[in-house]
Amino acid sequence: MSLPKAKKEKLVKEYQLHEKDTGSAEVQVALLSERIKDLTDHLKIQKKDHHSRLGLLKLVGQRRRLLDYLKSTDIGAYRALIDKLDLRR
Repeated sequence: MSLPKAKKEKLVKEYQLHEKDTGSAEVQVALLSERIKDLTDHLKIQKKDHHSRLGLLKLVGQRRRLLDYLKSTDIGAYRALIDKLDLRR
C-alpha cells in the first residue's frame, strides 16, 4: 500500500529542506510515518493480516533507524521533526 501521488507530493513539500530536496531524512521519516498510520488503520480492521503486520514492523524499524541517524547528526532538526509529527521518542 503506497501513498497516492498527491499526498506524497504534499508531504515532500511540507518537510523538504530546500527546493530540490526529495530524499532527506526528514522527508523519508514523514513519508514512512504516513504509511505507518495507513497500515495501522488497516490492521485495526483486518486483524489476521499477518503479511501486512510484518511490513508494518519493517517500516517502523526503518523509521527508527532514520530517526536515530537524524538524532546523531542534527539534534535540533530531530526534536523539531518529533514535535511536528507528534511521535513518542
